[in-house]
Amino acid sequence: MVMQLTGAQRKYLRGLAHHLNPGAFVGAKGVTRALVEEIETALDGAELVKIKFVDHKDKEVKTTLLDDICRQTHAAVAGMVGHVAVLYRAHRNPEKRRIKLP
Repeated sequence: MVMQLTGAQRKYLRGLAHHLNPGAFVGAKGVTRALVEEIETALDGAELVKIKFVDHKDKEVKTTLLDDICRQTHAAVAGMVGHVAVLYRAHRNPEKRRIKLP
């Protein structure tokens, strides 16, 4: 199940992600197993990850790919600006969570 975020929570997460560099790049192959594993690792470590779409310029294509990524990683989209999307997933262990949502 993909988690839902409120507008205020998405805005807060986008602010936290502003200084981050993209942690994963979606290329011509789209959503591959290696890409999903890379995103999973980044989310487990930091709870927040930027994804950059390299070869996809059409917004509908990016949205479809992002939906697929979210379904596979159980993450939520905090926002998408241009070719960069921000994903969030709380750590599975409540004691290891770094981000406290408003």
